[in-house]
Amino acid sequence: MRGLLLGVLGCSLVLMAQGFYSANDDVVELNPSNFNREVLQSDSLWIIEFYAPWCGHCQSLTADWKKTATALKGIVKVGAVDADQHKSLGGQYGVRGFPSIKIFGANKNKPDDYQGGRSSQAIVDGALNTLRTLVKDRMSGKSGGSDYSRQSGGGGSKKNVVELTDDNFDRLVLDSGEVWLVEFFAPWCGHCKSLEPEWAAAASAVKEQTNDKVHLGAVDATVHQGLASRYGVRGFPTIKIFKKGEEPEDYQGGRTRGDIIARALDLFSDNAAPPELLEILNADVLKKTCDDYQLCVIAVLPHILDTGAAGRNSYLEVMMKMAEKYKKKTWGWLWTEAGAQMELEASLGIGGFGYPAMAAINARKMKFALLKGSFSETGIHEFLRDLSVGRGSTATVGGGALPKINSVDAWDGKDGELPVEDDYDLSDVDLDDVIGKEEL
Repeated sequence: MRGLLLGVLGCSLVLMAQGFYSANDDVVELNPSNFNREVLQSDSLWIIEFYAPWCGHCQSLTADWKKTATALKGIVKVGAVDADQHKSLGGQYGVRGFPSIKIFGANKNKPDDYQGGRSSQAIVDGALNTLRTLVKDRMSGKSGGSDYSRQSGGGGSKKNVVELTDDNFDRLVLDSGEVWLVEFFAPWCGHCKSLEPEWAAAASAVKEQTNDKVHLGAVDATVHQGLASRYGVRGFPTIKIFKKGEEPEDYQGGRTRGDIIARALDLFSDNAAPPELLEILNADVLKKTCDDYQLCVIAVLPHILDTGAAGRNSYLEVMMKMAEKYKKKTWGWLWTEAGAQMELEASLGIGGFGYPAMAAINARKMKFALLKGSFSETGIHEFLRDLSVGRGSTATVGGGALPKINSVDAWDGKDGELPVEDDYDLSDVDLDDVIGKEEL
């Protein structure tokens, strides 16, 4: 029996490592290397599942997704992306939970979220309804084909590629302290011409998704030969990565927009500052953080009178180290003092004791998990690591919604002070009258 269990576990691990779908299925496995070619450049309607191998709901959907692909074969393309392995591709399309299903129709760069049921019949019906709408639009003269040619032609997306020259290179790139991907090209180069629309489209996406913190530039190396010589450019196109305080490195990835975007987002994550650790001062702080991030990690720290400033700062330092460690995750980080937000504590089952405590909330699902181990780097790391791979028990947030939050003053960074009690002058009090004159 033990051997059988180990065999089953081994098979399960192999399946998780290889993804849910094989070449024998009608589901097209997609990744950053083929997504542009298969989906964005296609005139076909695509319905695509973004999944994670550890996700139980994704595992349950697999059989229905295969049936859907078989039923729609030759009519609608059915794809799947392991968004746990290809995080940049999921991030490119705003995937924050699994499974996420998106429909890539007339405008491939702005897919629609599929909101229907998760049975094969429901998914097929939803895809066919979208297909009918697409055909109807084409019949009425609306553009229904791939918009790749329009976007990759010399249109407006070129504006997000920064033209770099001998005069502005040092100021814009080297002195900026930000990440740059720079293409050195020659106008007569055929490969450069092929790369141009991909570079332009990637520049637009990267600008938006990194909040203009990662830049794509281009140098005409036939004009600015000094720059090309300075960085050892001997062939075209040559792409180099520039990061603050480091020697430039050669870009080794693929040349599709998907490949370029994926590398840029990885660079952004590697060089991004850790998320800010915020005190819950009002309802807006909690709501914005939990709405904007996949998870919001909340610590309830002991009262300042119990720890003093030094003790509180040691807890906050642990949290900031964990925020740095997990900065690539789309998580927000919050803290509050014990007793300041009692309704929040009650909704998370913390219940007014056991401080410091920590919970991680998924506000979309109104589910949370509690730290069961120690409030330390090791204990919190184990807690968050389990969450990131789908392990650990969860519960529903009390009341099924974020609770009422009190508005409080920000901690001033100082030790707490005991409340000052009023002094009473007893000199005028006749103790005989107060105590009474009865003898025992």
